[in-house]
Amino acid sequence: MNPLAAAIEPLVPGLRRYARSWLRDRAMADDVVQDCLERAVGRWRQRRGTEVRPWIYAILHNLLVDHQRQHSRRGTAVPLHLVDDAALGHPADQDAGLHHRDLLRALDALPEEQRTVLLLISVEGLSYGEVAAVVGVPLGTVMSRISRGRDRLATLLQEDERPRLRSIR
Repeated sequence: MNPLAAAIEPLVPGLRRYARSWLRDRAMADDVVQDCLERAVGRWRQRRGTEVRPWIYAILHNLLVDHQRQHSRRGTAVPLHLVDDAALGHPADQDAGLHHRDLLRALDALPEEQRTVLLLISVEGLSYGEVAAVVGVPLGTVMSRISRGRDRLATLLQEDERPRLRSIR
């Protein structure tokens, strides 16, 4: 047996244990150990000192760190046939932005008194009585404004009507 094999061969089980404990994946650990052994054999003459074990473990450790960095950048590789179809694509989210834009435009098209009561009740969560106190109108007026505002908002959103601009002369 040549000196290179005699120095490296007894270290292989320990290298495999270290790689497996690091990666928790037997096949990937064996691949990294194989890469380590290839580097050790290829750079055998470049090693410093007579201690082979720390040198080979340093090579393996550096390969494991590199593998971990690559894995964190690339993510987990999963065979395509094992992936759920829903995970492969994401529904388009442009509609949500368009609906939000349309809702804001429709709110802007409402008269101020209707928009005020709608926002205080729907967005701020105030009760009808609290809104009546804030706006300074009777409770019945708040209820009629909220009803007319909701109807007008539903009409604007349903018809896709754009707010009309007033011309100032």
